[in-house]
Amino acid sequence: MKAHIGTHEHLTHRGNLSHTRYGWLRLTPAYSIHLVADLLHSGAASHRVVLDPFCGTGTTALVCAEQGVHCDTTDINPFLVWFSQVKTATYRASDIMSFSEAARSVYATIFELDAPQWTPAIHQIEKWWSVPKLAALSRMMQRIHELEAQTPERSVNLLKVAFCRVMIEHANVSFGHQSMSFKRASSTPMFDLLLRDEDWVAESWTRAVNTISVSALSAIMTEPRMLICDARRLTSMLSLEGYTQVITSPPYPNRMSYIRELRPYMYWLGYLSDAREAGEMDWQAIGGTWGIATSKVNKWTPELPIDIPLDSFPQLLDQISERSPLLARYVHKYFYDMVQHLSELFPLVQAGGSIHYIVGNSKFYDVVLPVERIFAAMFEVAGFEQSQITIIRKRTSKRELYEYVVSAKRPS
Repeated sequence: MKAHIGTHEHLTHRGNLSHTRYGWLRLTPAYSIHLVADLLHSGAASHRVVLDPFCGTGTTALVCAEQGVHCDTTDINPFLVWFSQVKTATYRASDIMSFSEAARSVYATIFELDAPQWTPAIHQIEKWWSVPKLAALSRMMQRIHELEAQTPERSVNLLKVAFCRVMIEHANVSFGHQSMSFKRASSTPMFDLLLRDEDWVAESWTRAVNTISVSALSAIMTEPRMLICDARRLTSMLSLEGYTQVITSPPYPNRMSYIRELRPYMYWLGYLSDAREAGEMDWQAIGGTWGIATSKVNKWTPELPIDIPLDSFPQLLDQISERSPLLARYVHKYFYDMVQHLSELFPLVQAGGSIHYIVGNSKFYDVVLPVERIFAAMFEVAGFEQSQITIIRKRTSKRELYEYVVSAKRPS
């Protein structure tokens, strides 16, 4: 019974934080390494080739890399593809030495108050960081830019990961809910007042560099292949019948934009330059609604006669539309896009191969959307068989919300 299912934190991103490279960055689109490992072992023991068409933070790819399983992973977001590449790369001792040496140079700039700065064009950036901390971060990033010409690329990538850890640690944001939000103003403890902001940034930088230096030497048995690709256009870049397993967690239909969560990282690392660009990128992603993507969703109508395979789906849309026509269009477009994605996925899976989608149901006002049942039905329509729904855990937001694995097979 659902009433007896706990939140099972070891099956969330929290369960990843103490494991090698999994805790390098705290990003919202992350799921459990333990779950991926279990699903991986449920497949064929030999000649395994895994696909993750929504790579996110590279969880599936890293589990495969550490176990010597060949894996291809795609995402439409170039930052996520970059981060997954960095997280699954093989690092030699010389790479770590170069990283540590460059990190000492970055450390020195924290206290050089007149050093050159590079600051991203984040709207109302003063909401994100205090003036002294922002200045320190800007000096650090300028120094990282200067080091790129004289430092091996893999070492520079580690510098950027360390910077992202420090940057988000000192941002005025909270991760107390399922999405990132700004912290409420609070008084500063007396002990904190004894240290300058630069000291706190420096302490965080040292800790991040030390953590990454150790975990980057963890064993990688085979490096995954990462591709920037629209999940609705997979056959344009991937081999037909090339995969024995698909293990992925697509964006949930809950209107939580990944661009919104990833903005600080993407601005600082140069993947975004303004809000319109962020909105355009989110519009290209399935389930994206950040910025101008919202207005585009509000004007969206289906181009193809695609039916969503759930008898009650039209009624669910009508119920949501009574409160918000925009959200009804958002839900419709999400599953419309997913039907297209699965039609592209089917020819990539080998006969007898399995697919596993980690999904969560959603609630809009008083309407609970049975996402897991819709995915199971979409699998069957796409040509897969033996659809199965397994409840993983109770989510920590609304009481009706759960996480599931929806699995199926391609006929032999």
